[in-house]
Amino acid sequence: MSHYIDGFVFPIPKEDVEQYRLVANDVATIWKEHGALSYLEYIGEHMYPEGTLVFPKLLNTQPNEAIVFGWVTFQSRTDRDRIHKLVAEDPRMPAIVAPLTQETKVIFDASKMVYGGFQLLVAQ
Repeated sequence: MSHYIDGFVFPIPKEDVEQYRLVANDVATIWKEHGALSYLEYIGEHMYPEGTLVFPKLLNTQPNEAIVFGWVTFQSRTDRDRIHKLVAEDPRMPAIVAPLTQETKVIFDASKMVYGGFQLLVAQ
């Protein structure tokens, strides 16, 4: 049986990468407690290969921003839908993400995120 993933890409201020990492680690724990098989996030390192539409251009990032790329793996789309609901309703989430979404300093802005759910196409 193939898995289902939610993929996402978004910019964050470079100066806040460590604070973001700490929060994302706690968020990942909650996703996994509710049934996600894995939760991975990476920070951009090689962002300008020639001949392609690059993430910084797609996301209209500023020089002081880093790109986060990640995905959450689920057993199936049905599990993904169930787990999304549980995470959204988890009473711990607002306090965990609060440091990233304060009006005085927004580190994570969901309106800048590119997101989608994906079925397996090729696996070797």
